[in-house]
This record gives sequence, structure tokens and C-alpha cells, in this order.
Amino acid sequence: MSSFSIPLTGLEASSTALNTIANNLANMNTTAFKSQDVTFSDLFYQQIGDTGAGDPLQVGAGTQVASTETSFTQGSIDETGNATDVALNGQGFFVVENGGAAEYTRDGNFTLSADGSLTTQDGQNVMGYPVVNGAVDTNAPLTAIQIPVGQVEQPAATSTMSLTANLDASSAAGTEVPAQITIYDSLGVAHVATINFTSQGNGAWNYAISLPAGDATGGTNLTGTLQFDANGNLTSPAQNVPGISFTGLSDGANDLTINWNLYGANNTPTITQVASASAVSATNQNGYASGEYSGFTIDSSGVVSAEFSNGQTTAVGQLALASITNQQGLTITAGNNYQTTLASGAASVGVAGAAGLGTIQDEALEESNVDISTQFSNLIVQQQAFDASSKAITTFDTISQDTLNMIH
Repeated sequence: MSSFSIPLTGLEASSTALNTIANNLANMNTTAFKSQDVTFSDLFYQQIGDTGAGDPLQVGAGTQVASTETSFTQGSIDETGNATDVALNGQGFFVVENGGAAEYTRDGNFTLSADGSLTTQDGQNVMGYPVVNGAVDTNAPLTAIQIPVGQVEQPAATSTMSLTANLDASSAAGTEVPAQITIYDSLGVAHVATINFTSQGNGAWNYAISLPAGDATGGTNLTGTLQFDANGNLTSPAQNVPGISFTGLSDGANDLTINWNLYGANNTPTITQVASASAVSATNQNGYASGEYSGFTIDSSGVVSAEFSNGQTTAVGQLALASITNQQGLTITAGNNYQTTLASGAASVGVAGAAGLGTIQDEALEESNVDISTQFSNLIVQQQAFDASSKAITTFDTISQDTLNMIH
């Protein structure tokens, strides 16, 4: 009888809505959870006749669940201080690999596996772009983000150095001004190089570069002259000094060959000669000792950089983000992940801050977007709808019993 089947559809629809609300409330504290709403539509209608005016007489067959829509609004950002936590501000999804297939998530509650892989809490690899020849290659296929946990960064020998300094123009001829800079050989051993400037008068200064006694047996291009004009600007050499070399290093390292950058940005000299105390305000060189892995950071564009005890940082990859044309067409899977379907369309993969994708905040997590007041309001409405359908069944049952009693 339709008297029973119609309210049963109401009970079933209301039950689905109540289950959805319960799921929303249960996931209030689930990282980056997106709440869902249920909408209904009526079922087909049966025409039972016409009115005297010819208008159709129609009786409905009840209700059904028309859709379960997911709200992809941004959740609040909670700073956690944990380097493996990553929040996404704006549009997009992180890309993870589950059994060889790509899935998508807003949940940046990542962790490190024993081999240094960046993974979800369920062990799925977080995917991104690899580093090729020292730079992130966004044209390369996606690969699992790997952190060099427990690894040692190899040393790098100094190949360039520079000083920011002033030589006192009022110095008498023969005045010596020493300057020191720490440089590194191919084994990562530090050497304190001394550059001794000697005034020759008339804006000329000789220089001699040396290492501590016993560090090297020889060298080339270790001496020269700096010439300044009447305004204290360096005029000679007119370019950087190449090929400063120390040979026969006592620790067995390769010969150390360095270029001395006398000119900086816009070809501005880094050494001047004015009537002020001789002083070195800064030194710079590009060598470093070996270092052990100490941690990693992720910048707003998703570049993952490993940090080492020698103060160096090295890019190891860049998190990939995906945009979906029709997010409502996604299939929700366990673990707060999504899969694409024909309805959603294929994912378009890129990097944070580009092509409409959001930016990344390290050491933070996106909270659930469930609004408890809205859910409780919906709960009351659906409870009333459920009670109404139940009351209809009870009423029709009473009518049926009365009808049977009349027959008997």
C-alpha cells in the first residue's frame, strides 16, 4: 500500500540525512574534513484522473535522496610547530599515491617513514616534483618526496670569495692592513686565509694572500696591486681576480683554486679607499664543510629543503598540488582522500601559488570545516521529519486495523 510506502521513503531519506549529520559531527576534529549536506527530491507521480477542467489528478510516491554535496570551504588553520604538518591555504589538493594510483587530499598531517619518505598517516607516499641538477624540475614526472634523514652532505671547496672593506686613504706608505677569511678545501677542512694589504701611496695598495704555515706547499697568483682613483673607487683590476691557487695541501685535498670577486651587483667594487679607518665589514665565500641532516622546511610554494648541521640547505623536491574541475564529482575514500571520476574530470597538477592553486603553510594543519551550530539545527529539522514520517506510518497502521475490524 502506498500509504505505507510513501512515509517509508521519508524515513529512509531522513535516516540518510541523520547519518550524514552524525558523520559530520563525528569528524569535527578530523584534519581538513569537509562536511556534507543531503538534499532531497520527490519521486514519480501517478495520474489517477482528471478534473472537470481537464487538469490532471496526480499523487506522489514519496521522496528520495537527490544528492550528497560536499562543502569544500576552507577550514581554519592551526599552527602546530611540527615540520611534517602542512596546511593548504586556498584551492587544490595534495597528491598522494595509494597502491600505484593517484589520490587527492587536503589532509596535510604527514609523517616521515623510516627511510625518509614523506607519507600520510596511512602510509601513502606524498608526491611532488624531483630535483634535477640542483633545481626542481616541474616538467618531470611526479615522484615520492624523499627526505635525506641520517645522510651526510658532502663538503664543497671554496671557488669564489669576496670582501667588503675600506682601506684608509690617509694611511702612510708601508701601512699594512690584514684581513682574514675562512675558506674550505675539497675535504671540507677549513683554512683561514690572510689577505695582507700594504699601502704604496697615491691610491695604490699591494696585496698578498697566504694560508697558515704548513697548510700548503705552494700557490700561484697570490699577489697583486689594487689601484683607486681620486674618489676612492677601485679602478684596477677592472674585473674579478681569477685563478688564485693553493697547491700541495697538507691534508691531501685537491689544489684549491679561487676567484676573488672584487665587484658585486651592478659591477660595484666591494673594496673602497676613503679617509676612514681601515676595516672589513663582511666576508663571503661559497665553500662549506660536510654536515649531517638536521631537519627540513617547506616554503609557501611547496619547495622542500633539507637542512644540515653545516648551515647549508638543499632543495629535495617540491610538493605537487592538484585542481579538480568538478569537485562534487569526486569519490570520497577512507583516510580523508578523494579519487577522480568521469564526473569530476581528470586532475590538473601544478605547484602552489600558480594556476589558481593555493599556497602552503608549513608547521600547520587545516581544521575541519564542520559548523556545530549548523549541524545541530539540521539535526532538529531531520529529527522532526523522521518523527513525522513515523507518525504517518502509525496513523496508517491504525486506519488499517480499523478497516480490518470493520470487515470482521
